[in-house]
Amino acid sequence: MTSCERARGPGLAGDGTGDDDRLADWRAREARLHLVLPYCGLLVGSLLATFAPAPGGLPLAPTLVVAGAAAAWIAWFHTLHPQWRERRRLMAGYYVGLLAFAAVLVCASPWYGFFAWIGFLHAFALLSGGWRFVGMGCTAVLVATAQGGGLPRSWSHFTLWLVLVLFNLVVAGAVSWLSYVGEREEAKRKRLVAELAAANQQLAETVRENEGLHAQLITQAREAGVLDERQRMAQEIHDTLAQGLTGIITQLEAAEQTRDRSADWRRHVDNALALARESLTEARRSVRALRPEPLETARLPDALSELGERWSALHGVTANVNTTGTPRPLHPEIEVTLLRAAQEALSNVARHAAASRVGLTLSYMSDIVTLDVRDDGSGFDVTDRSATPDQDGSYGLTAMRQRVTRVGGQLAVESEPGAGTAVSASVPALPGATA
Repeated sequence: MTSCERARGPGLAGDGTGDDDRLADWRAREARLHLVLPYCGLLVGSLLATFAPAPGGLPLAPTLVVAGAAAAWIAWFHTLHPQWRERRRLMAGYYVGLLAFAAVLVCASPWYGFFAWIGFLHAFALLSGGWRFVGMGCTAVLVATAQGGGLPRSWSHFTLWLVLVLFNLVVAGAVSWLSYVGEREEAKRKRLVAELAAANQQLAETVRENEGLHAQLITQAREAGVLDERQRMAQEIHDTLAQGLTGIITQLEAAEQTRDRSADWRRHVDNALALARESLTEARRSVRALRPEPLETARLPDALSELGERWSALHGVTANVNTTGTPRPLHPEIEVTLLRAAQEALSNVARHAAASRVGLTLSYMSDIVTLDVRDDGSGFDVTDRSATPDQDGSYGLTAMRQRVTRVGGQLAVESEPGAGTAVSASVPALPGATA
């Protein structure tokens, strides 16, 4: 079943159409029956007036002429021109003529009461508003006159005639009212069906639009995922390969300058080899989107302490790592962000600051965790973009800021020429899984 078929619902997809067809067929047969009933009434009245004439009636020949004229009147205004039925004033004139013919025929012969009651049907079908009840009242008088054998000739006959009028009014009014209520309910049902069909159509269009939007969102999500993965890989490459290669080059340059001192030369070469192995390991872990190895085996404060010790050993600069507050497990992405920020900050100190001392402070607070990295190096003018540490085109502070912002944190950099640099990363203290 398609989405549009589901939107249409069982009410319209099932037997509803068949019921409407049967109802329309019944209405068509009823309309055809109403067309022939006036002629049947005239025919029955004429036959009875011919073969069983009532006493005191008019001669047969004029009566049949009037009956023929009544048939022609009905045929011209009602049968042959059905489109005229919507013209209320014309139909009111037609109905007055119909009552006149019925009155003459009932006076000529009571048997034409079979024709006079057609006034009930035409009053309800062709007249509107209160004129319907006026027409039914006049028709009730004519039918009661026919049923009583003519106009009343005494008080007792008048009483009987009045009872017949009231009886015909009550019966005709009840039938007409029920028919009117039925028509209103039918119109209401048709309106509801039309509204439901329109709502289903709108729902089907909405479903189609949602399918298009869903496909568009999937495409956008796929493109966003590809872009995010590219950014992640670029940052990971910078944090692993680029920083590692920078350290290797630094150590090899130092080894080149200590060729005549074998011990120092060997130390720098060993440091370069260790950096190469560590960078290769971190690059493989980054490709597989795994956490950095220090965080796999230690908590964040311990990983930062180990990072500071390794960095001090490589660059010969004292790096003090302190932790304030109560350490607790954080979300893996938070811990990776802080570790990478520390790595980048120390890398910038080694490349640009010419510092003699570096301090790292990890602070655990109720809702945030901050990492502060301060050095006593040369510093720079933070308002001068050409003086920033990553002016050579590397990611540097840009990568650090992107990482911190991606987890909902903020990065602040304070520095002045000759007064050192302070980098502060504040991130949400999102809890992680406890062991």
